[in-house]
Amino acid sequence: MTSALPSSTDVLIVGAGIAGASLAAALAPHRRVVLVEAEDMPGYHATGRSAAFWHESYGGVGVQPLSAASFDLLSQPPADFSERGFLSPRAALTIGHRDEAAAIDSFVAEFAAKGVDVERMRGEEIAEKIPGLRSEWSEAAYEAACSDIDVGGLHAAYLRAAKRAGAGLATRTVFERAERRDGWWDAHVGGETIRAALIVDAAGAWADRVAAACSVRPLGIQPYRRTVLQVRLGVPTPAELPLVIHVGGQFYFKGEGEGRVWLSPHDETPLDPCDAAPDELDVATAIDRMQAVVDWPIAAVERKWAGLRSFAPDRLPVFGADPRQPGFVWCAGQGGFGIQTSPAIAGLLAAQLGAPIPGGAIGEIDPAPFAPSRFADAI
Repeated sequence: MTSALPSSTDVLIVGAGIAGASLAAALAPHRRVVLVEAEDMPGYHATGRSAAFWHESYGGVGVQPLSAASFDLLSQPPADFSERGFLSPRAALTIGHRDEAAAIDSFVAEFAAKGVDVERMRGEEIAEKIPGLRSEWSEAAYEAACSDIDVGGLHAAYLRAAKRAGAGLATRTVFERAERRDGWWDAHVGGETIRAALIVDAAGAWADRVAAACSVRPLGIQPYRRTVLQVRLGVPTPAELPLVIHVGGQFYFKGEGEGRVWLSPHDETPLDPCDAAPDELDVATAIDRMQAVVDWPIAAVERKWAGLRSFAPDRLPVFGADPRQPGFVWCAGQGGFGIQTSPAIAGLLAAQLGAPIPGGAIGEIDPAPFAPSRFADAI
């Protein structure tokens, strides 16, 4: 879906990863929309490198309403959006060492109060779900609803829906700068100029740079490297192994077919925006941390990669109109939960830009906690 740039549009979305694509799909039936993407293909840096799962507690209690409200579209999308759902059952265990019982208790209480279906587990109950678990890892919270997300399928569905509704997409098109004149933007992209009533900054790790190129003060969106690797084990493990996350944020791993797992040291190394690559120390750390939890010998590291996760200073997503610059809209800071929250964020932001207010649980969410205006004093 690559098209030439028109001379003008209602909404110019910078970035065609999950944030930009989902917003385009929600907004294009109601406004003229153009997506511009610097890379050869959409979703290259973050979306395409995600080990994504829908995990309702992931991202904290501030993000949980967005994740919960997104579940229905991800699991049972409308027929005109996709013929099948994007979720596969997985389940999740947030685990702790024996001296982390209080942290697990707090986790369970915090999310149960938000209506999350979470169950406290101990000892043998945990070991039944994680074969080879070392005995000192005796504390856990179990979430049965956790699911894997077909990220590629979801992203492609958003792009198809946007195209059907008339949105244009220009890849290999770098956003250079924009000036505000007479209530419009003159945006210079890929050597051409396009007039736009609104610019939406959905540029992920590059969000602050896009803002600066529009003479908009950055919000402090910081990219971080996240490392993931696939290993083949020297012992059999079930393909349906749950997602296993440390309550203290030191690791996660999940089954990837029988005898294989994906694992991460849950690293967050601050970087300038770039094409992230895995660091060998992070790869070794991931293996070391997993083997401290389970008695699984590693037969081979089959794949390793890294992507960028970008956060606002308060680690909540940022979407809505900039408080100081008319016509400039943020859709950034979606961290590691941008895919599982994309239906809610896209629906809520599209409603601010001319689409109808979403029905169901998404329409019931108050978008105010996620507005860029919360940073008005800082910027």
